[in-house]
Amino acid sequence: MAVLKLYLGDVVQTRKTHPCGSDQWKIERLGADVGIRCLGCGRYVLMERVKLERRIRRFVSRPNAAAGPTAAPMSNGASGGAEAQ
Repeated sequence: MAVLKLYLGDVVQTRKTHPCGSDQWKIERLGADVGIRCLGCGRYVLMERVKLERRIRRFVSRPNAAAGPTAAPMSNGASGGAEAQ
């Protein structure tokens, strides 16, 4: 099974509802464990990626899907160090 592409800021709907009644979560941390925040009550949960992938019903919104997980490109000549004069 292929790994599901997840991006920071994605909002997903899960198969089961949270005890607060909401079933929508915002992805706030990525890795082997994924950090998600309930949009109903604000509870933060750290869950194994495989476990979360099985629980996702659908994507509600994917604001960063087009940009991808990389940061904005640096401008030409920017090395991050001190400039030689």
